[in-house]
Amino acid sequence: MKKENLILLADAYKYAHHKFYYLGTTNIYSYLESRGGMFNETVFFGLQYFLKEYLQGPAFNQVDLDEADEFLKQVFGRDDVFDCSKFQYILDKYNGYLPVRIKAVAEGTSVPTGNVLMTIENTDPECYWLTNFLETLLMQVWYPCTVATLSHEVKKVVTQYYEETATPEAFGGIGFVLNDFGFRGVSSVESAKIGGAAHLLSFAGSDNLAGSGMAIKYYHAEKVYGLSIPATEHSICTLLGQEGELEVFKHVLRSFPTGVIACVSDSFNIFRACSEYWGEDLKEEILKRDGTLVIRPDSGDPVMTLLEIFKILFDKFGFTTNAKGYKVLPPQVRVIQGDGVNYTEIGVIYKALKENGISAENLVLGMGGALLQKVDRDTQKFALKCSSAVINGKEVAVEKSPAEMDANGNITTSFKKSKGGRLKLVKTTEGYKTFHHDEQPELADQLQTVFENGHIIKDFTFEQVINTLQNQ
Repeated sequence: MKKENLILLADAYKYAHHKFYYLGTTNIYSYLESRGGMFNETVFFGLQYFLKEYLQGPAFNQVDLDEADEFLKQVFGRDDVFDCSKFQYILDKYNGYLPVRIKAVAEGTSVPTGNVLMTIENTDPECYWLTNFLETLLMQVWYPCTVATLSHEVKKVVTQYYEETATPEAFGGIGFVLNDFGFRGVSSVESAKIGGAAHLLSFAGSDNLAGSGMAIKYYHAEKVYGLSIPATEHSICTLLGQEGELEVFKHVLRSFPTGVIACVSDSFNIFRACSEYWGEDLKEEILKRDGTLVIRPDSGDPVMTLLEIFKILFDKFGFTTNAKGYKVLPPQVRVIQGDGVNYTEIGVIYKALKENGISAENLVLGMGGALLQKVDRDTQKFALKCSSAVINGKEVAVEKSPAEMDANGNITTSFKKSKGGRLKLVKTTEGYKTFHHDEQPELADQLQTVFENGHIIKDFTFEQVINTLQNQ
């Protein structure tokens, strides 16, 4: 299948920049950072996908260039904006291999916001314009980084409540608490792939097959990391109407007499389903199963609904009290909440369970759009800015420092102030910090060359990325 035409994968205003750069410019050096946002640290992940999918090898050919030339003449209504000779030079001299060098922190690294994560510069002085031409595409790394960060931060919350209320042998383990239900809620299959793989750095539960496929294809994953179970949907549980719901539940149990299965149970009345159907009519069959039934509510206020469901289930199925003093359902019964789940609500839910003496191990979660779609570039405030240039043979530091007015009418410096000079990321006793490249010479630069002149230099495996994230 033909790749996208790389020459057309940029914002339109970029195509005039070869003229706008000051005469004598031969090098543009830019850096990527997460300037702040929802979380204090950002997990770096996903660059390798973009390098392999769009930049490595001959990134474009003559057909692409001819197509772009005609297309862009129509975009601008003039023929002096896009200069096809700039790309023809790369095609003729490098066979379409891009003369740029990209350095980045190891994928899976969680770095405090406000630090350099990646740098890019041209390696041919004729291609000074190419560095920031690639910004549009490379900036999209914000997405897998943000999803990986969100999933990682959810794991911190879950771990906290497991440590406080659950036992080590808790059902399934923390790795299966948050399940990716987001495939249908994203804007594209590509988003499902990238975001799904990012989630798998922290959790194994996923109905998003595309994420596992991406990890295998682009990160050499040794196995399928996203795991799932048989589960129903409303089209199954409403098939016989309200009066036939119990019959459907019986069929569900008998379709998979062993193992873990999940059944959506709010089609008509979740409380009746728990108290009468699951808790009485099918109770003995459930408790005799070699496996677990996971009951799924899918509507209503999550906290109030869950507390009532657990009250019913504890009454019907009984419970034990674990070593930490919290109630635990029999191993044959658990609950999954997949509606209205987001980062904030997860903390609220587990806090409510704890306050009511309920162990976190009774509940697992499904997260869809809030995991893969309700994030944007400003969730972690990503930016890619030029910080150094060579003009007429002289290296100059480049930065911006916008002024803005606060609520009291005082002029202050914006958080969008950028860094100047060539940068490095070092690991100190206090954590990761960004320095000018010639500062702290005794500390190794954590940015390593991952791409140079069209070639992948550092090829991460999915296992390496997971280990980097888990061992920090």
